[in-house]
Parts: sequence; structure tokens; C-alpha cells
Amino acid sequence: MSVASEMQWSLLPPLTMSVPQVAVSGAVEPAYSIAGDSFDYALNDDILHAAVIDAMGHGLDAATMATVAIGAYRHARRSGIDLSKIYAFMDRAIAEQFGPDHFVTAQMMDLDITTGLLQWVNAGHPAPLLVRNHQVDRQLESPTTLPVGFGGEHPPISEYQLQRGDRVLCYTDGVIEERDADGEPFGEERLIRCVNRIEHTEEGVRAWALRLSRTLKQERGGRTSDDATLFLIEWRGGAADHLAVLD
Repeated sequence: MSVASEMQWSLLPPLTMSVPQVAVSGAVEPAYSIAGDSFDYALNDDILHAAVIDAMGHGLDAATMATVAIGAYRHARRSGIDLSKIYAFMDRAIAEQFGPDHFVTAQMMDLDITTGLLQWVNAGHPAPLLVRNHQVDRQLESPTTLPVGFGGEHPPISEYQLQRGDRVLCYTDGVIEERDADGEPFGEERLIRCVNRIEHTEEGVRAWALRLSRTLKQERGGRTSDDATLFLIEWRGGAADHLAVLD
């Protein structure tokens, strides 16, 4: 691994977590040289907290910025403030540490695992995809604010009511901005087509996330010039039983 990827892997939580009501899984490419991408999650009582970030640049600079962003996110999350204030806290941390020319795109989410109510704020990040009945149902469009570090206004908190079995797929821009041999960007439409043709199995979210990551890499002709990260949430509903399984 590169030094930057060593830093990022030490920062990541377990790649998969499941309880009866919800499961999450992440996949990162290229595995041995990731730098600016990261994600984080935590289950506290009935709320799943999650964040996906993409720090600008490559190498140690990007890895250091991602480390500060995730550290600021965790600190703010543990203080119990809402998503809009978490954005503001992360924004100040990046701006004070790195100055006005550095930024991190980010998406922070809270999911009530008993009701399925999803709340999120978007700071310059690609919109998540809602996967329902194994097909992309829609993009979860929402108002956005400036990336973390640029001093944007407090973003509005968006909401969406999930149905049981729904999956929310978050991804970084490296997935859709990679160019093919003809110089054309991969794009959101090809991402959606890849998601829709992933075979449904009973293996769970981890196998599905890995299968999608490999399919996308094949579609890109094996090219991964930028970090390409996927993060998947599956809401199952049910009673509050927090016996977790970590893979």
C-alpha cells in the first residue's frame, strides 16, 4: 500500500455492519492506493449516522485532509448536534487547517432505523441513488451547499421516507468521472445501468457492493485514475434489536 492508503485504511470503520433493521457496506477502489475518499458510520440507539467524503487531490495531502474531515465529523456527531451544524463544524476545521484553496465534498446522513426516515445534507457531492426492488428508482436530489472548507451557508436538511428493503447507494465522483478509451466520462446513466443489471442474490449487502464495484471497474476498462468509492445502506425495518454482526 501507499502511505496515503495506509492512513485511509486505518481510518475506515469495518467495511460491513448489520443488525436486524439495517445493514451497511462500503467498497473502495483502487484498494492499495486510495487517498482522498473515506466513509464513516455509527449506530447509536435507533439512529444510524453515516458520512461519505472525497478530499481534493491525491496522495498524502488528500489523505491528511480526509483524516481531518472524518475526525471533525466524528467529534461533531458525538456532540449530538444536527446535520447542518455538523457541516459547519467540519467546514471550519478544514478551512482553519488547510486554508481557502482546499475542500472536501461530503454527504452526511441520519437514518431512523425504526421508522425508515432518512435525513441528509449534501456538500457538493453526487446525489445518492435509491434502489428499490433491485432497480434504481430515483436519485435522491436535494439542495446542496458548498464543499466543506469553502464557508458555505448552513445547508437545509433533506428528508425521504424509505420503504422496507430500500437501498441507498452513495458514491464518489471517481465512479462517474473516469474517462473511457474514447475520452468520454463514465457518467451517471452507465452507473445506473450497471446497478440495474446486478443479479439479486440472498448473499446480502457486502456481496452486492463488491459485485457492483467489480462490475464498474470492468465497465471502466480497468481504469481507476481517481478514488472510486461506494457506500450502501439497506433499511429492513423491524423491532429495535441491536445485536450487531461485523464482517
